Amino acid sequence: MSKTDFDAVILGSGPNGLAAAIMLQQRGLSTLLIEGRSEIGGGMRSAGLTLPGFTHDVCASAHPLGIASPFFKTLPLDQHGLEWIVPPIAAAHPLDKGTTSFLAKSPEQTADALEVDKAAYLRLLSPLISHWPVLAPELLAPFHFPAHPGMMAGFGWQGIPSVAHLAKKFQSDEARALLAGMAAHAMQPLSNWVTAAVALIFLMAGHGDGWPIVRFGSAKLAEALASYYTSLGGLIQTGTWITDLSQLPSARALLLDLTPGQMLQLGGHRWSSLYKWQLEKYRYGMGVFKIDWALDAPIPWKAAPCREAGTVHLGNTFGEIAASEALTAKGGHPDRPFVLLTQPSLFDSSRAPQGKHTAWAYCHVPGGSRRDMTAAIEAQVERYAPGFRDRILDRHTMDTAQMEEYNPNYIGGDINGGIMDIRQLFTRPALRRSPYRTSTKGIYICSSATPPGGGVHGMCGYHAARRALKDIFRH
Repeated sequence: MSKTDFDAVILGSGPNGLAAAIMLQQRGLSTLLIEGRSEIGGGMRSAGLTLPGFTHDVCASAHPLGIASPFFKTLPLDQHGLEWIVPPIAAAHPLDKGTTSFLAKSPEQTADALEVDKAAYLRLLSPLISHWPVLAPELLAPFHFPAHPGMMAGFGWQGIPSVAHLAKKFQSDEARALLAGMAAHAMQPLSNWVTAAVALIFLMAGHGDGWPIVRFGSAKLAEALASYYTSLGGLIQTGTWITDLSQLPSARALLLDLTPGQMLQLGGHRWSSLYKWQLEKYRYGMGVFKIDWALDAPIPWKAAPCREAGTVHLGNTFGEIAASEALTAKGGHPDRPFVLLTQPSLFDSSRAPQGKHTAWAYCHVPGGSRRDMTAAIEAQVERYAPGFRDRILDRHTMDTAQMEEYNPNYIGGDINGGIMDIRQLFTRPALRRSPYRTSTKGIYICSSATPPGGGVHGMCGYHAARRALKDIFRH
């Protein structure tokens, strides 16, 4: 195949690379998607990490923004093997005092568990939930003048401050803990601006389409996207590690599902001095330490809602979680870290042999940390599920270096592709009229290092492809 056969080449097959490739192929362009590993997917891979017969999601497991993605919703992925499974409870949050807050599809059911804060919760969330179908495309986009300014202003009024500020609206430990667990997905101190927005987005998503898992594993989402892409005529080349952009076939447009660290390594000489300086100043955030377990039986949660939840947040009160995240951001390792856990085999029997189960969890650690957090994570699970350790048949762990080895976009173990704080939310990876354009004409960045940031939603790739279509192909 000659080097002039492609209108566009996309490097990297994570959700954003696949979304960009699909968007361009849908417009009738000739495209090639290149992936360094032998299998596609980026953060959407599954593997037998422990014992035979057990399937584990290597990175992303629950997909609230995947099912809610405005772009993915337009694709016939069900015709290409994708089946969402929505647990009855999206996320549960047990507390030491024996109560549990949780996120159910019904706002009223969620609010009922908050008792004294029932009215306050419904007052805050009800207007936002009703606007979620309109807000999602606005929020999962680069900075722009909104099509619905009134709705966005209402969201911004609640979301721009810190979640610590938002939590002041509530009296109970249960409501405040629920907010803390949601906001901690941002992987930054809960005192930071816009952490309230992160909490609200995850709450709205839970009350919308839920927090689903993918039947047979997250890899099936990548396979469905790839199947649809190739059905349009797109080409995929795997097992091709690129160490310099000059190795790529020539094309009118090049889209990079890479973060600034790799862009500097692969093509630093191509960027202007200003753009290169901006990439060098780009900030990565906390990393993660992750464990996958093969279990002899379900996790023996004391709290009933945890036994119906696809995701469980472990960290007790708002204050305890805030202290944990603040210490981690300063380079420390909490004795009691915030733990994000999923238990997909409760709802998808394909994940483990009959009667057996899988679970997946991670905690936040300083970027680049090599500390083994196994004992700390398992102690947090045991805290709310006595006897958990007795059910472990095998475990597989990944520290930040192993996370980066698995996916070079996870520099220092940062699964968000760069810290998503107020300084770097809409200007990621550089301050430009379009964040997707690089300083070199025809080369675009489409990774989670661009708006709207981390998560399996494909919207970074979608918006980057739209930019390339306007600039290069006049679509």
